[in-house]
Amino acid sequence: MTANPNNIVIERFGETHLDGITALYNDPAIARQVLQMPFQSREVWRKRLGADDDRLVSLVALHQGTVIGHCSLEQHPRPRRAHCGVIGMAVAVEWQGQGVGSRLLETVLEVADNWMNLHRVELTVYTDNEAALTLYGRFGFESEGVLRDYALRDGRFVDALSMARLRRARSA
Repeated sequence: MTANPNNIVIERFGETHLDGITALYNDPAIARQVLQMPFQSREVWRKRLGADDDRLVSLVALHQGTVIGHCSLEQHPRPRRAHCGVIGMAVAVEWQGQGVGSRLLETVLEVADNWMNLHRVELTVYTDNEAALTLYGRFGFESEGVLRDYALRDGRFVDALSMARLRRARSA
């Protein structure tokens, strides 16, 4: 499938997207690259949708009304870490490498920078997810360290990278 960036719509995750989000994260190829459990119900995602929360921005990428990607940004709730946010994302396999992840990441980082005043945005990514590592690097994320045996995947423990993007240079 070839994506035309003009045909991809970014919206806030809502009730109408529940079936699409459930299908996205239940794809075995996606489930193995994120920290979600496989075979989740629609109700799990309904609970995550929950009440409006200004500290959480959860977006979907749509092509002709079908969910093809998801990205969330959550500001840390603790006062001393309120300058930080955490990103999680997934893009449908058939849409990977076609700019969907870039559109989602660009949108949440614009919110992080210009609406939430976040200085630090963090994420974790499996060390073997080369496509994601390349994407995050293009947006200024830098590796801060390897998290050894971070998560169980396919019956064995795998490593992840802790990455962060700082909005402006540290002061001395």
